Amino acid sequence: MKDYLILFRTPQYIKNLFIYLPLFFALKLTDLHLIVKVTEAFIAFSFIASAVYIFNDLCDREDDRRHPQKRNRPIASGRISGTKAKGAMTILFVVGITMSALLSLTMLYIVLFYTVMNLAYTLKLKHIAILDIVVIAIGFVLRIFVGGAIGEVKIYVWIVIMTFLLALFLALGKRRDDVLIYLKTSNLPRKSIDGYNLVFIDTSMMIMAAITIVAYIMYTISPEIIVKFGTDKLYLTALFVLLGILRYLQLALVTCNSGYPTELFLKDRFIQVAIVGWLITFGGLIYL
Repeated sequence: MKDYLILFRTPQYIKNLFIYLPLFFALKLTDLHLIVKVTEAFIAFSFIASAVYIFNDLCDREDDRRHPQKRNRPIASGRISGTKAKGAMTILFVVGITMSALLSLTMLYIVLFYTVMNLAYTLKLKHIAILDIVVIAIGFVLRIFVGGAIGEVKIYVWIVIMTFLLALFLALGKRRDDVLIYLKTSNLPRKSIDGYNLVFIDTSMMIMAAITIVAYIMYTISPEIIVKFGTDKLYLTALFVLLGILRYLQLALVTCNSGYPTELFLKDRFIQVAIVGWLITFGGLIYL
């Protein structure tokens, strides 16, 4: 069972929490009916995501065996056979698609697009530098639209922009780790690494960090947002955004530990405090 949980990439489900963000910003987190529906969407999307991860592992099993960390994955290590992995992938996909269709046709269309996009990513797009991280960022944005469709709330352009920028920033950190592995071992973790080097990634991360922070500050002082939430104090929450981004930069550039952003969010106390601080402060300002 442990190997299957690893195969399903259950820690990656933390990414799917973005599905709840539209409810949070729409001041509907107190609506129990919508919370239940969005939770069902979270589960359905997680099943679809796991099916996509398994497909990726099946296609990459040979490359993963040459990777210092990925070689320990269930399929690459041989702990789960290809046949069993395909069976699990099929079940997860069918259940996820069925749940999505029952919840909302809009969600069904979104997850189908997400699936096709990720199949294209696994087979071709992840081998093209820059385009590979753009696809990852679009995946986060699609989660936002799922939450909006199920929660029946309007998706403001600000949340789309900031989600896309933040996801690009995190994806660059992951690629930086791949470049470091290539420099140490001379083995390409993925073909797209030919289009990256440390100077490019470090510069890009700085640019994305700056743009993300500026975009967030502009969001908090936007007249539209001030009127919507009835407070002009949201700019105070930018402190936690700044701390979180600086910490991730520190982990990437100083400790060279940015290969698995999800694990960092689950283990790094500094980042956890920044996220909780933002949630409490922002939530307190708009809900109380």
